[in-house]
Amino acid sequence: MQNDTITKLKPEDYHKCSNIWSMEKKPELAQYFYKDMISGNRAIYVYAVNGEYLAEGSLVFERNDPEYSIPGQRIYFSRLVVKEEYRGQGIGSVMIDFIVKQAAEMGYREISIGVDKKNTGALRLYQKKGFNEIVFDGEDEDGPYYKLLKRIDDTHGE
Repeated sequence: MQNDTITKLKPEDYHKCSNIWSMEKKPELAQYFYKDMISGNRAIYVYAVNGEYLAEGSLVFERNDPEYSIPGQRIYFSRLVVKEEYRGQGIGSVMIDFIVKQAAEMGYREISIGVDKKNTGALRLYQKKGFNEIVFDGEDEDGPYYKLLKRIDDTHGE
């Protein structure tokens, strides 16, 4: 029987996320996220089945960008990654619901997310989950992307 859980990642287990994405191919990025977690600015949540990490998503408290974060009001949802062979099975949807609920329980009224315009599957999923307000439509070194916003209902995080 499958035993799936979503838990807050402990720093000593961070290396296990290499099962989800190639930390060794992006060591600077992996180190950045780890330091952000250690500092208390990033809460990382992992979806596991029978102890194997299959997805990760983060809440970032401060990005020094009001389109992403406003202290006590808006929190940034960063890095929703589902292990490639498990995509399309609803794990991303479950992670979004869980992370939005965490933000609501922390007292946030808004949650933002960035998504590459070419990532149409993720864009459709975020819009289905209520990330419908475009607060930024532009481009960076990785190409064109949106910053999307979802307003959180106080009663159930949706």
